[in-house]
Parts: sequence; structure tokens; C-alpha cells
Amino acid sequence: MPAKPLRRLVLVLGDQLALDAAAFDDFDPATDAVWMAEVAEESTHVRSGKPRTVMFLSAMRHFAQALAAVGRPLHYLSLDDPANPGTLAGALVRAIEALKPQSLVLTAPGDWRVLQALKACAAAHGMALEIREDRHFYCTVREFAAHAQGRKQLRMEYFYREQRRRHGVLMDGDQPIGGQWNFDADNREAFAKTGPVAVPAPCTVPPDAITREVIALVDARFPEHPGSLQHFAWPVTREDALTALQAFIAERLPQFGRWQDALWPDEPWLWHAQISAALNLKLLNPREVVAAAEAAYRNGQAPLASVEGFIRQILGWREYVRGIYWTRMPDYLDRNALGASGELPDFYWTGNTPMACLADAIGQTLRHGYAQHIQRLMVTGLYALLLGVSPQAVHAWYLAVYVDAVEWVELPNTLGMSQAADGGLMASKPYIASGKYIERMSAGSLCARCAFKPAERLGPRACPFTTLYWDFLMRHEALLAANPRTVMQVRNLARLGQDERVAIAAQAARLRHRSPA
Repeated sequence: MPAKPLRRLVLVLGDQLALDAAAFDDFDPATDAVWMAEVAEESTHVRSGKPRTVMFLSAMRHFAQALAAVGRPLHYLSLDDPANPGTLAGALVRAIEALKPQSLVLTAPGDWRVLQALKACAAAHGMALEIREDRHFYCTVREFAAHAQGRKQLRMEYFYREQRRRHGVLMDGDQPIGGQWNFDADNREAFAKTGPVAVPAPCTVPPDAITREVIALVDARFPEHPGSLQHFAWPVTREDALTALQAFIAERLPQFGRWQDALWPDEPWLWHAQISAALNLKLLNPREVVAAAEAAYRNGQAPLASVEGFIRQILGWREYVRGIYWTRMPDYLDRNALGASGELPDFYWTGNTPMACLADAIGQTLRHGYAQHIQRLMVTGLYALLLGVSPQAVHAWYLAVYVDAVEWVELPNTLGMSQAADGGLMASKPYIASGKYIERMSAGSLCARCAFKPAERLGPRACPFTTLYWDFLMRHEALLAANPRTVMQVRNLARLGQDERVAIAAQAARLRHRSPA
């Protein structure tokens, strides 16, 4: 008896690992099937770090088990299948020809490149492709476009307040709990010179058999890719992601706000949540994350300032950058408002630099596939910005090395927030500072390890951040002077005589030619 024709083939991508995704609506195991594919292209279109590749592949293989447990037929193409064509589109062609589905169904991807490839593949083979809204997010792309329409400027703060009201998060009637929307003034302290005290142990998940198999595969398949797998311990299942969320709420959320911007050498985790990768792969839903944080405040387990600061990152910033991405692509990828064209220094791939703050941030990035937001924005990102690196090169690095990097969230954060390449669309000013900022936020701990002095801008001991900061002010003086948020920084240039300006420019040029390594 001939097999029933396949009605729908549901395509599931590596960052869509939720059993309740819209693509599964009306799924009938008698007539429908799921398709997933591991392809080399997703690790080579940027030189994906080993921890990031393992994160995706292990999570996908565990999700395949979850699909089997709920009785959804699955066609799964593994990376080491001899017949694997190596590209997502090529793998889909192979599936269409073998399975002959009547139509394809897909939850909207998080990557413009992937969406275009799948649409083109379906069209070339005359296949109907139904793309469904991604319900994972609080705000649809259409809703964000409506929010943005007619505004001269987009600012996350106003979007965030709108989302708080709309979803009733941390609200007392129509007013914010505590009488204000933002508690930054109560947060973001630096440690004392003695450093952090009683840092909670990180929530780690020892690799199981599936993850160990993936680690061996990635080490063998991509031996030259950056990063180490010796310390891989990320949650790759929904159950482990929920455990990580619970551990954060109980152990780190109460102090999160206070120390969220603080730096300390050899302390990668501090009070940060470690759940961004699980969120971005859809192992966690942002609603349950926000609800858990709000419950911690209402139950007296965490102070309002910490809870509000954390929720703003989920309900505000995360939703905001997705809206920016999908309403501005594909042109957004090419933005370069500051005309930066330099190459990314080689030490970003090795961590081998005498600059202690960069060695610390890049070293932990390569070990764990992780750095907290200040390390990304005000250490690795700041140096690339001041140096004048091509924002597209910086984007490729961030997309490659972090386990939570999916393009919809990484690209606007890099081009817009970190590299000021989008002309002020994402942020109201370039985030620039000298080495003194890093000294302050690390209570001098990083600078004490360094041969360079953050207070010095010239000479052999001058901190490269400080030299490049003053050079950046000079190179972009007119632009920064026209911005109310940076005009005071530009006014400090009046302290520099012409001879010092020339000397700073020359020392910065030498750094651009060859950064300390």
C-alpha cells in the first residue's frame, strides 16, 4: 500500500527550538513531518567559534529527541552525513526531492540571509512556503514598524515604556511601580578595590553523551576555528535552561543591577544571567523569564532596581533591536556612518595582547563563547570603534564568537550600539571613553595588570584606549560637537595644543598600523 503523501514539511532552524512555535500549529503527525539540517555553511559564512557551533548543534540534537518524545515525525540531516551538501538551501532541495511535500511551513527566521535562501529555494522548486509569525517575541515586526512610523528619532526608552504599559509588566495601574521607569541611578556600581565578594558559582551543565559527540565532531570538522571546548557547559535543553533561569533568579538577580556594569579580571560570570543563548535558541520564552523576575520583586526576593534593570534588557532592548533589524534590513548591514575601514587586529582571534582588559575579555570569549555586555560594548567594541575598524568586520567577529549570537540581535547591537555605524538610529551617541573608564569600572584591577597607564595619552606607557580616544575626538570633532550628549567631551579638546594634537594623531596612526600584540 503506497505511503500517504506528505502534506506539509515543517522547517525548523537551529534557533527555533520550541515545541509551541507557530510552525507546529495544526501539525498532524499522520500527514506532516519536521525537517532539520546541520550544515557547514552555518559555521563558515562567518568563522564560527567552536563553542557557538557546539551550542547550536547540541541543542538541535536534543530538540530532535524532544520532537520524538511528542510523536512528531522528523527528517534530520546531520553534519557528518556523507550526503550532506553543506548548505541549507542545498539540504532543503535534497529533502524536497526525496520527500515530495505538498507545501513547506516555517516560523519566521531570525536571519535575513537564511530567509532569502529558503524563499529562493522554495520558489525555484515551485513549492508553497508559508512563513508564520514568530510568537516568541512580545512585539511583532509590524507592531514595531507602527511604533516607528512618523518618529524623527527612535529611542528604546519610549518603546520600552510602551511595552511595559501594553503587557502590564512592573506596573501599578497605569503607572510604573516605584514611581519611575528607570532605576539606572541605583545600579551600575564599580567594585571596591578588594573586588567582588561572595560571587555565586556559575550554573553549568556537564556535557552529556550527545554534547560530547558534538564536541568531538566540531573539533574534527573545524579544527582551525577559534575557541576552546574544554570548558563547554551551557544548557542545551529546555529543562536545563529552566534550571539556569531559576538559579539566576534565586542567586544572582538580587545583586544583578548593582554590579551589571562592573568588571573584574578572571571573573566572567559575576551576577549575570547566562541565559541569553537559551533565549535566542528559544529554549526559554521571554515571558517566563520576565514573569520570574517580576515575581522575585513582588515576593521580596530581589530589589526593584535589579529587577527593572534586568527586565529592561528583555522586554525593552531585546525587542527593540529585533524591530530595528527587521524594519531596516538588508540595507542596515552595509551602514558605515563614520567611514571606518580598518582591519580587525589579529589578537581578536587569539587573545594575545599586552592590553590586560582586552586579553581578559577576549580570552574568556574564546574559552566560553561569552562576555558580559560591558566587556562587549566598552572593551572589545570600544577598542574597535576608536581604532576605526570596519563595522562589518566587527560584526563578523561578534557573530562568530558568542554562543548567543543570532544576527537579528547581534547586528544592531554591533553596528548601531557598539560601532555607531548606523548614523544614530540605534543610539543617541557613540559610546566612547578613554582607558580611565575601564580603570574606574574595574576598580583599577585590570589596569594594575597592564603595562599601559590609562591617564597617559602619549608616550610608550600611554594606554592605547586613551590615545585613540583623543584621536577619535579630533577625527570626528564636528560630528561630536553637534551632538548634545558628546559636546562636553569635544570641549575637552581645547586643552590640547597643536603640537600635542599632532603627536596624538601620529601615535594613533601607529596603533592603527599595528596594535600592541
